[in-house]
Amino acid sequence: KAVPTMIHPLPTPPRVLLAIPVYNEERYVDTVLTEVRKRVEDILVIDDGSTDRTPMLLSKHPVEVIRHATNRGYGRSMMDMFRWAAVDGFDWLVTMDCDEQHEPAAIPDFLAAIERNDTDVVSGSRYFDAASLVDAPPPDRRRINHLLTKEINERLGLQLTDAFCGFKAYRVAPLAKLDLDVDGYDFPMQFWVQAVANGLRVGELPVRLIYNDPTRSFGGPLDDAENRLAVYRRTFEREISTCRDRLPVTADPAGAAG
Repeated sequence: KAVPTMIHPLPTPPRVLLAIPVYNEERYVDTVLTEVRKRVEDILVIDDGSTDRTPMLLSKHPVEVIRHATNRGYGRSMMDMFRWAAVDGFDWLVTMDCDEQHEPAAIPDFLAAIERNDTDVVSGSRYFDAASLVDAPPPDRRRINHLLTKEINERLGLQLTDAFCGFKAYRVAPLAKLDLDVDGYDFPMQFWVQAVANGLRVGELPVRLIYNDPTRSFGGPLDDAENRLAVYRRTFEREISTCRDRLPVTADPAGAAG
């Protein structure tokens, strides 16, 4: 008698949302969204209070939009992405910038990393591979990135080569453990501490380093490099103090020194 063949359903592919923060990106938004839409179906744009033609240009594309009435900051845009992805039931969130410094052609690399299913955060790195260095970054940005990435690694036990690249993929479920409240560009300093404190698995993926506009501004006091470094470090120390009991002993300055 023939043994009936067991039919196992194919695993459901993960639902992936791609999200882009924008602020006055009329120069790039059409081109970037056109290219992104060739590679992913579900797209969210956070318009962080743009005052140029960006809102009008966004209306031409079949994408979801959250619009801030005023500029609320990079970190707030990231938190909005995390919440939207969770509420709408996505498994993964891919984030990228809209200034053509992140190439839509690299999106399939992140999707492949998601399919491997062995990390919770896939962090793009512009410094992972020397061949990725298409353009030289502004010296103060490279210096601060290097300094802070080194401090993050030493204190948190990570092995990052680029702590500040916005091209990332996040597994959505573990993000619910994080208690994030930093609205500004210092958001990554809080994120990395909480990621380690909550046991998120981190991997890196090389992406090309492209600087189309070396004069691009952070805005306000953060345009001063030393002030920016001080703000980032204050956020880092505050978060370490808050999460200390869930961090490696090296997170404490005395432990790091030893």
